[in-house]
Amino acid sequence: MNIDSIQNGVVIDHITAGKGMLLYSLLGLDALDVSVAIIKNAVSEKKGKKDIIKIDADIPVDFQVIGYVDPGATLNIIREGQLVEKRDVELPDTLTDVIFCRNPRCITSTEQELRHIFRLTDREKRVYRCVYCETAAK
Repeated sequence: MNIDSIQNGVVIDHITAGKGMLLYSLLGLDALDVSVAIIKNAVSEKKGKKDIIKIDADIPVDFQVIGYVDPGATLNIIREGQLVEKRDVELPDTLTDVIFCRNPRCITSTEQELRHIFRLTDREKRVYRCVYCETAAK
């Protein structure tokens, strides 16, 4: 398999194997009009297997989405074919409009313009709760 290197863009690396498609969906990468490569189950010395997403455009990337899906991932910024920045991604303390409250009685189900905000309440178990009704996210 041959995946070309990118000249200017973003590489999301060290994604836990099997989570690449979820990340692709949550980041809305399907709406981009640029080349996006998803590599599933690539060989990894650290993890055994990993997923990789290469985006051939210099776009802003939502760190809270990446951190929510896989806090062990890394983000590489490529310019003129060279790695210029490498960032580790961590579990975010707050999620805004990434996940939605499943409680039908929550104010977010009736007030359409209200943002869906969740706070991390248990870092070890990765539990997020709605700031309005305290319902835990799945």
